[in-house]
Amino acid sequence: MQIGVSSYSFNAYRSRTGCSYLALCDKAKELGFAGIEFVDLEGDNPLKTAAEIREHCETIGLSVIAYTVSADFMADDPEKTVAAVCHKIDICEALGAKLLRHDVCYSLPDDPLFGWEDAVARMAPYIRRVTAYAAEKGIRTCTENHGYIFQKPERVEALIRAVGHKNYGWLCDMGNFLCADADPVLSVTTAARYAFHVHAKDFLFKKGGTEQPDGFFPTAGRNWLRGTVVGHGVVPVAQCLEILKTAGYDGWVSVEFEGPEDTLTALSWGLQYLKKHIG
Repeated sequence: MQIGVSSYSFNAYRSRTGCSYLALCDKAKELGFAGIEFVDLEGDNPLKTAAEIREHCETIGLSVIAYTVSADFMADDPEKTVAAVCHKIDICEALGAKLLRHDVCYSLPDDPLFGWEDAVARMAPYIRRVTAYAAEKGIRTCTENHGYIFQKPERVEALIRAVGHKNYGWLCDMGNFLCADADPVLSVTTAARYAFHVHAKDFLFKKGGTEQPDGFFPTAGRNWLRGTVVGHGVVPVAQCLEILKTAGYDGWVSVEFEGPEDTLTALSWGLQYLKKHIG
């Protein structure tokens, strides 16, 4: 396994320093990461920005791992979503990344008889078209266990099986399962066979109550989570890595940090923790 970092991890650092994407790549390299993945590029010309990032990363010897984008296949016009995601695949190609991670939806119809299983059936044909387009460019696509609707492992697995395309898989975020009050160990065991990419993320946890602790957000079951340094929280990161290794996963593991700690210190500590347990 190789260790990378998500540009999302630098959000607080970027807000404070105003650093450019290229400076962000330099900082990731300086910290010791082998690769970086990007979230939806900002600006008027993301294709041009992507090409500049690719050239810079080739120069400094930093791999561009993946491109993460928004998408809503439950929107009123899913054809527009397909077109938008296919354009983002073009940006992913310009970045030189071989993996695109996209969302699937943000809400379900206000109908008690319409469940997540119905959403799977509705979205699968559109997602299949997107991944077929990506496959023509040598890019794989995946969905992360992310967002309250498709955070539970059984739901992501059902979606992957419904899409039924070898080019479409799972971005396994070992921390996000806690957002759905799912057991990370059991969930990673389910996800491992479909994993195209992995996020190492950690949280502090507080048992449910009526008062929200400062800095924490609610899980689906009204427990409380707060992001922290990988290896400092309740997510059994080392155990999850062993499960993935046993299942034959040998791809990238990216640190995704969203805690209040100093960004660069947190990323450095997280990287050292992963190096220790990946070997």
